[in-house]
Amino acid sequence: MKTAENATSGAGLTWFKSSYSGAEGGQCVEVAAASDAVLVRDSKHSAGPVLSLGPKAWAEFVQRAARG
Repeated sequence: MKTAENATSGAGLTWFKSSYSGAEGGQCVEVAAASDAVLVRDSKHSAGPVLSLGPKAWAEFVQRAARG
């Protein structure tokens, strides 16, 4: 797992907001698929830090999150 300097490291990517994010703009995350990682950022601070997860780490995270 790496932390990128800021969201510009993901420039040119398509960001997707979580389907669990409410319309009122509360606690939201966005993800984007890069060639070698999945990037995660706070949608309220899109110019802020970006978390970079390798494919294996992302798959494990999603699997564990699905189990609750």
